[in-house]
Amino acid sequence: MKYIVTNEWLANRLNQEEIRIIDCRYYMGDAPRGLKEYIRGHIPGALYFDLEMDLSSPIKEHGGRHPLPNIDEFIEKLSSAGIDKDTVVVAYDSQASSIAARFWWILRYLGHEQVYVLDGGYEKWVESGYPITTDVPIYSRKTFVANLQPHLIATMEDVQRGIKDKSTLLIDSREPKRYLGIAEPIDRIAGHIPGAKNYFWREGLTEDACWKTSIEQEQRFADIPKAQEVIVYCGSGVTACPNVLALTEAGYTNVRLYVGSWSDWISYPENQIAKGKNE
Repeated sequence: MKYIVTNEWLANRLNQEEIRIIDCRYYMGDAPRGLKEYIRGHIPGALYFDLEMDLSSPIKEHGGRHPLPNIDEFIEKLSSAGIDKDTVVVAYDSQASSIAARFWWILRYLGHEQVYVLDGGYEKWVESGYPITTDVPIYSRKTFVANLQPHLIATMEDVQRGIKDKSTLLIDSREPKRYLGIAEPIDRIAGHIPGAKNYFWREGLTEDACWKTSIEQEQRFADIPKAQEVIVYCGSGVTACPNVLALTEAGYTNVRLYVGSWSDWISYPENQIAKGKNE
């Protein structure tokens, strides 16, 4: 696979200067837990990036629950982590790669192609007997230069246009009961964006949180033409990222992330809401 690396691959490169490892563990409802777990143990050489503090910006009236981080501030964090255009970056988490995929997507949006997600996450690393440490590394500063890729982002207006002219396939990445509007444990309104199809993000991984193969991803999305323009969303632009990664591995090249996602969509009273399978 193009953007997924194995434990063995990473273990063989732990001491290489051009490798930078990012720990993205985060727990909804218990924000400090990820950092606490990182302090108790992490992959050697890993630095910690927090979903709320590093991979998102403060919530506003619009933009959803996890708006993109301030780009200048994020670039400074990457530079302080010793990351530049030549650095090979590997992200991992304990959330079936959902947060690591968010990190992967942001770096690709910034124009950095050498970014990967560790297959199986932290648990598989530990289960496989690979080393962990409590040492927090310090790296020499480098200069990260962004080359923004705006074609990877979809705005709310892009979604509205796609609905109107039916030129775009909308993928809702949330679990089926949220897509159908049966239950909504997080956002204030239940349902989905009209016309969206449900491809639950977790189905791109096995039960033990390893990524399915490129061929299996192609089979998941077999009813979507490869040339189709696709916009992917979830609740807040996080768990949509594993679907973006899966589509990329399956060979789709015209895939955009609606960063604000459902939580942004419902912040506009004029936007329509659908429920059930056929809306």
